Amino acid sequence: MYSHAQWPSIRGMAKENKQYEGARHDVRRDSLPTVVVVGGGFAGAQVVRGLRRSPVRVILIDRHNYHLFQPLLYQVATAVLSPADIAQPIRRMFRKQANAEVLLGEVRDFDLALDIVKYDSGQINYDYLVLAAGATHSYFGHDDWREEAPGLKTIDDALEMRRRILLAFEEAEQENDEASRRSKLTFVVVGGGPTGVELVGALKEIAAKSIPRDFRRIDTTTTRVILIEAGDRVLKAFPEALSRKAGKTLEAMGVELRFGQRVTQINEVGVMIGDESVPAENVFWAAGVKASPLAAKLGVATDQAGRVIVERDLSVPDRPNVFVVGDLAAVKNVKTDSPVPGVAPAAMQMGRFVARAIDRDVNARLGALPRGTFEYVDKGSMATIGKAKAVAAIGGAQFSGLIAWLLWSVIHILFLVSFRAKVFVVMSWVWSYVVNSKGARLITGNPKVNLTTSVHAAEVAQEDK
Repeated sequence: MYSHAQWPSIRGMAKENKQYEGARHDVRRDSLPTVVVVGGGFAGAQVVRGLRRSPVRVILIDRHNYHLFQPLLYQVATAVLSPADIAQPIRRMFRKQANAEVLLGEVRDFDLALDIVKYDSGQINYDYLVLAAGATHSYFGHDDWREEAPGLKTIDDALEMRRRILLAFEEAEQENDEASRRSKLTFVVVGGGPTGVELVGALKEIAAKSIPRDFRRIDTTTTRVILIEAGDRVLKAFPEALSRKAGKTLEAMGVELRFGQRVTQINEVGVMIGDESVPAENVFWAAGVKASPLAAKLGVATDQAGRVIVERDLSVPDRPNVFVVGDLAAVKNVKTDSPVPGVAPAAMQMGRFVARAIDRDVNARLGALPRGTFEYVDKGSMATIGKAKAVAAIGGAQFSGLIAWLLWSVIHILFLVSFRAKVFVVMSWVWSYVVNSKGARLITGNPKVNLTTSVHAAEVAQEDK
C-alpha cells in the first residue's frame, strides 16, 4: 500500500512514457504533480486558491469562463442586479497565481485507472483529481416540466426567468381578455426553500412597489404570487420559529402559501396542485436539486440524488487521489451525523480542506501526513424575504426583520469576489431601496409570444370603441 506522499511520484513514473493521442491541449508532464480541478464554483475556486503556495501544477476546467455567486442569482432574475454584478471571469481571479492554469471546456468522462480527464478539447492526465461540478435541477422524474418551469442555477436560467417575468407584464398590458390577463399576472413558484422564498418575495415587491406607475392599462398590484411547498412550512432547514415568522411575513406581503400540497402537472396553461387547476403562464422551479451527471462518470457509489458517497477525507473510496467536493459530495457531519447541506459555506470549507490535504501529501518527506476528517462548521443560515425583511440564525442567535436583512446584506457583500462587484451591488441595492426601482429591467432573448399581434389587437379594440 502506497502512502499519500508517494502517490504522485509513483503514478507519475508509471505513466511518464505513455502517449495520449488526439489531445489538442499540451499535456506534457513536468516534475510537479498535476492537480486537475473540474468546476470553478465555490468549492473548486477554494481548492485552486488553497494550492497557490503548493509545489503543484493546478489546471482548472470549467464550461463557463466565469465564477458565479449563486446566492444572488435570484436578484438577476428579478431585475435588481445585472449578471456582471455577481460573476467574475475565472482567468482574472487566478491571473496572479503562477501555478494555476484555466481551461474553458466541458468534461466528458474520466478514466480513473489511468488517471485521465477527458474533455471536449482532448484529455489531461493528473496526479490528483478534484470534482467540483455542482448540482442541477431535479424535477423528480418529470423532466418534461423543465421547459415550462425553469429553475435557477445559472446566469442563463436567471436571464430566461427575468425575460419571462418582465414579458408577462408587457403582455398583460396589451391583453383584452380578462381571464388571459389574470393568467399572465399569476406567478407560481414550486419549492419553499431559500430560493423559493427569496423569489416570491421579490416578485411581490416588483408588482406592488417597483412598476405600478409604469403601466397604464393594468394594475400590477393585483398580481398573484403563489408558493407551493410539500412540507408544512417554508425554510425547513431553519429554526421553526424563524420559519414560521418568514411564512407570516410572506403572507403579509400578499403571497399565497400552499403547504402540504404537491404539483401533479405543469403545462403551458398552468399548474395542477393536486386536483386543482391554477391558470398561470409563469411557473418557476425551486423544489429540488440533483448531482451533476459527471458524478455517474466516475463509476463509483452514489446516493439517491446522484451525489458521490465519499470518505471522511472527501476522497473517493479506494481512490485516495480523487476527491469530490461541494454539492456533488454526499458526506455527513461528524458531530451530528446529519448530511452536510448543499450551501456555499459548506462547499468553500470542503475546498479548503481538500487543498490542505493535497498540500500535505505533496510536501510529506518521511511518510504520509494524516489528512484528518472533514468537519463542517455551520456558521448559520439566512434568507431575505423582501425590502428590510429577512431571517437569520447565527451561532444560536435568531434575528428577523431589518437586523437580519442588514446582516444578510453585509455577509453577502463580503463574499463577493471582486471589489467592483461589491461596489456595484451596494449601489444597486441602495438605489432599489430608496426609489423602489429595479435597474436591470431588460427583456432579452426571443419572446415566446409575438407582441406585434397583441399590439394590433389592442389597436383594433380601441377603434371598435
